[in-house]
Amino acid sequence: MVATVIQIDPQVMGGTPVFAGTRVPIATLIDYLEGGDSINDFLEGFPSVRREQVIDFLEEVKERTLAAAA
Repeated sequence: MVATVIQIDPQVMGGTPVFAGTRVPIATLIDYLEGGDSINDFLEGFPSVRREQVIDFLEEVKERTLAAAA
């Protein structure tokens, strides 16, 4: 995963993967999307996360998924 997007540090949220520079777990974005909320809804709720971070994360997941399916 792109190092500038995700941070995993035992000192931050007990090592839960978060958006770098925040305390917002990656799982929170996934929960929002699963619940039918938009990226904009997520960003409004968590202004410390930048849109670029969300898009970079989703692009990386997409690339890994497509590579695994090939």
